[in-house]
Amino acid sequence: MILFEQVSKVYPDGTTAVDGLSFEVAEGELVTLVGPSGCGKTTTMMMVNRLIEPTSGRILVGGEDIAGTDPVALRRRIGYVIQQVGLFPHRTVLDNAATVLTLTGRRKGPARARAAELLELVGLDPATYGSRYPAQLSGGQRQRVGVARALAADPPVLLMDEPFGAVDPVVRERLQNEFLRLQATVRKTVLLVTHDIEEAVRMGDRIAVYGAGRIEQLDTPAAVLGAPASRYVAEFVGADRGLKRLSVTPIEPGDLEQPAVARLDEPAPVAAGRLRAEGARWAVVLDATGELHGWVAADALAIAGEEGRVRDLARRMEAWVPVGAPLKRAFGEMLQHDAGWVAVLDGSRFVGVLTPGLLHEALRRSVGADARGVPRGTVDVDSVSDA
Repeated sequence: MILFEQVSKVYPDGTTAVDGLSFEVAEGELVTLVGPSGCGKTTTMMMVNRLIEPTSGRILVGGEDIAGTDPVALRRRIGYVIQQVGLFPHRTVLDNAATVLTLTGRRKGPARARAAELLELVGLDPATYGSRYPAQLSGGQRQRVGVARALAADPPVLLMDEPFGAVDPVVRERLQNEFLRLQATVRKTVLLVTHDIEEAVRMGDRIAVYGAGRIEQLDTPAAVLGAPASRYVAEFVGADRGLKRLSVTPIEPGDLEQPAVARLDEPAPVAAGRLRAEGARWAVVLDATGELHGWVAADALAIAGEEGRVRDLARRMEAWVPVGAPLKRAFGEMLQHDAGWVAVLDGSRFVGVLTPGLLHEALRRSVGADARGVPRGTVDVDSVSDA
């Protein structure tokens, strides 16, 4: 969808902002451009809508060389979200969201109807917020209006320049989650500029790590964190890149172990005997369909009377995560509940348990898989250090 071919930007004073840049962003892909101030990432993005003109090279959007496109018409086809939002203070939220539509000739009624749909899409009830003015909104709400405005004309490409940088960390995480949810629905081709490696990892399908006017590495978040292409990239992503990688490494069924199981309606003495034979101190409690109902201690089963049932002794499962969740979430559940393991569910169906040791092994397999270019399940943990 977006193609850079040997693109450079050199200013009259001789400063080279971008030097021989060549890369492609696929349709529906979100690529984060990350790097220190002055590295050329914002210049790269602004050349896509011709707010900055390249000195040499070509940029193609949807197969069309943008050098031959009217800049105003081009910008109306590309959504643009900036950190300062840039809403018109004298216009209502609904009219702000409809701005691009009215500029492209849409009548006021249909434009406002479409704007109302988009406000709802970004989590703002148009009946509540549509008639308000920007000054009556929080920073996070204004940013949502900016996203709605950028999506108004249904552009195939969306450019985002530090879009969540002007709000506090809690609101920032909420906005990131909301945008990822939205992106899963609308699947725009997105270039997102940030200086924050945490945000780049969280948001991007791929990350472009910038040096001085050049991309030092362009790869998936897991690959950048697990196998930095150079010392510069390793230093930029940080010594704690292993911890960062937890947030982009999903839990897979092959990472889990299968503990002892006690059935919800079976007699306590029967379950106790089985756990004793297996040498298990506890068991997960499942019903006949494999749905998780908690856990039970072997000691509690052993002292229950003949009439006791597992369901009477089961305890609530506090620490659990869905399969496919990042390892970081599982680690957080372990810490929050002071748990030695977490249950992993597929819907309400029990899949297995993840322990700290298994979490570490999953992370090592993931790194080894990226280094070798093979599926994670094929990696032997004992040989990862040889990769």
